[in-house]
Amino acid sequence: MNAGSDTQPTRHQVRPKPNREGDWLEVSMGPQHPSTHGVFRMDVVLEGERVVRLKPVFGYLHRNHEKIAEGTTYLGSMPYTDRLDYFCSMTNNWAYALAVEKLAGLQVPERAEYLRVILAELTRLQNHASLCGFLLQDMGAMGTPLMYAFREREKILDLFEAISGARMMCNFMRFGGCRCDAPPGWLEQARRVVDNFPRFLDEFEALLSENEIIMARTQGVGVLPRDLAINAGVTGPMLRASGVNYDVRKVDRYGIYDRFEFKVPLGEHGDTYDRYMVRILEMRQSVNILKQALADIPPGPVMDPKAKLRGFRPKPGEAYARIEAPKGELGFYLISDGGPNPYRYRVRPPSFINLTVLEDMCLGHTVADVVVILGSVDIVMGEVDR
Repeated sequence: MNAGSDTQPTRHQVRPKPNREGDWLEVSMGPQHPSTHGVFRMDVVLEGERVVRLKPVFGYLHRNHEKIAEGTTYLGSMPYTDRLDYFCSMTNNWAYALAVEKLAGLQVPERAEYLRVILAELTRLQNHASLCGFLLQDMGAMGTPLMYAFREREKILDLFEAISGARMMCNFMRFGGCRCDAPPGWLEQARRVVDNFPRFLDEFEALLSENEIIMARTQGVGVLPRDLAINAGVTGPMLRASGVNYDVRKVDRYGIYDRFEFKVPLGEHGDTYDRYMVRILEMRQSVNILKQALADIPPGPVMDPKAKLRGFRPKPGEAYARIEAPKGELGFYLISDGGPNPYRYRVRPPSFINLTVLEDMCLGHTVADVVVILGSVDIVMGEVDR
């Protein structure tokens, strides 16, 4: 490396630091570390195997999403939202569409509202199933749990491909509705997937939830106290695992969520095990919502006839819209000056906010625990860095 270069060394840095209780080691985990869920680095200060300090380092995947959107038409930014949390493009689309609809005063037809709920809850199922599989892999359970989870995820991605033409970058929502209606037979296929999903959850829980190794590795590990979770702005399953009854679907009742009966699962201890169990229970509640939505979805159009795809220029003003995305509160803040592009465009990403309490959860734990705690946060670096 040249003298004066800012380039990070490729090997981990280990630098002794004197301390009255012994030597401290500063270790750089990443950005190439295989267990860090993306291009992400942790600068960890250790005393032996115990964490004394931890600093998350991100920005390696920064794509200038928000500034690009200010030079792009409103509709032109919809595909960019797919690339935020790339596991959950349908919910990314919905949050952005809600903000523009609020800005432009557009209404969404009944059938489109039902389709949005169905696609959002299917997204929650595949996100949480994948997270649980990855979490178990982080603990050393190589292969089986993740493959079980991905088997179910494939069925949901097949549904996304059938309705949108893409498995992950769906670009499906539109201002005032959805891009197209569900093709013939799609709803019946979705019902079969939803009806069979509880069997997967039963098998998954029987295999894992009372496994003594998993309980030893997760119970009492990475505790996030209730007060800290609230003060840090943590949302989603992480917040509810700490015992806070807060779900944007219940608070804002956006879309048509006020029509569905479902419970909000809560944890008692705020540890890694509670974060795992809350996601398992949320999947069961998503199945309940999906059964209600698939049974009640009405016929009709899927787009507001007043919505314009060309020459779209909302009146000057500002709007913020948020949803309960699988990882937490996802919000979009927009300012319009009457032009074809947003004057200001900002994203409130749950992965980034939830990551800010990582050090608090890791202090005093071992390096092996740190990887598991990070896995329980459920981050996607496309959303953290933007």
